[in-house]
Amino acid sequence: MRRGLAILLAALVGSACAASGSTAEPSATGVAAYSFRSILSASDPVHVSAPANKPGWLYIVEQAGRIRIAVNGRYRAAPFLDIRRLVRSGGEQGLLSVAFHPQFAKNRRFFINYTDVNGHTRVVEYRSNAAGTQALTRTRKQWLFVSQPYSNHNGGQVAFGPDGRLYVGMGDGGSGGDPENRAQNMTTLLGKLVRLNVAVARPNPQIAALGLRNPWRFSFDRATGDLYIADVGQNAWEEIDWISRARVPELANFGWDVFEGRARFESKEPNPRGRLVTPVHVYGRGDGCSVSGGFVYRGSAVPDARGRYFFGDFCSGTIWSLVMSDGRATDVRREGGRIGSLSSFGEDARGELYATSLGGRVYRLVR
Repeated sequence: MRRGLAILLAALVGSACAASGSTAEPSATGVAAYSFRSILSASDPVHVSAPANKPGWLYIVEQAGRIRIAVNGRYRAAPFLDIRRLVRSGGEQGLLSVAFHPQFAKNRRFFINYTDVNGHTRVVEYRSNAAGTQALTRTRKQWLFVSQPYSNHNGGQVAFGPDGRLYVGMGDGGSGGDPENRAQNMTTLLGKLVRLNVAVARPNPQIAALGLRNPWRFSFDRATGDLYIADVGQNAWEEIDWISRARVPELANFGWDVFEGRARFESKEPNPRGRLVTPVHVYGRGDGCSVSGGFVYRGSAVPDARGRYFFGDFCSGTIWSLVMSDGRATDVRREGGRIGSLSSFGEDARGELYATSLGGRVYRLVR
């Protein structure tokens, strides 16, 4: 297992699971209608994204502090952004994600989430040049700063919701078992899903949801606007949470640290200010030890996968998918193949699905 995020993620969840290498392995149960195929190498990739006006382009986030651009499968020579001097990288820290403004083609705004040299979370905006090939570092603007008491459970995802707001996933601050009870405490942004109105100059961060341990990837279904969150468990359960688009504006409580998955973790009551939301799917230590969240596939290259939410496990490399129907997870199935050290999923402008591995590879879902 590689050093850095690979070591710390597995250690913190208390599992003896081992990552399974850096290439997708064939399924032992037969040939699937589709699979993840390795398409690019990268240095500790942790996220993949692209603005809507850039079909054929991928912006690949490397943990140490770079974003590289691949166009039609080939890297551009110069990085899109390089802030390695500003970033503390290693373990669960680093440059963790990028989100492009819905109007990026006009305003060239994009947002990143990283841990600074002191280990604290910063959400920062830059603008790019007109071609979208180079970040203009002089345009830097900080939107959110959150002091981190420990080095783990930083969350790290930024994504725009269907309401045009920027959402930020924050872990509970770290250590183990949420020792300072931050996830249920509404006076801190730790353990929360945070909402920012970046259309105004100085927005007040709003808590959209509480009760999160370490939301290692969330996404909004580009067709329905429904919210999916993969929250990493403590000792026993990994969970997938879901909220319909209609209920995203309501304050939700995902239960941690009163509950881990659907099981009681502490003998106390959840904060009554949020509507308690039960996971739509959980899995235990027999299947992995650290969930990596994904997306509902809305691309065109793999028709059999449309409408399925894909997620996987960092430790076992297993990938699953499910379909939400009437508020329930249905047709949950294990997909063929494995991706060792599975760090994240991502979408391109057309809704095609990608996965990243800390083994140094980027994968694409193909027939």
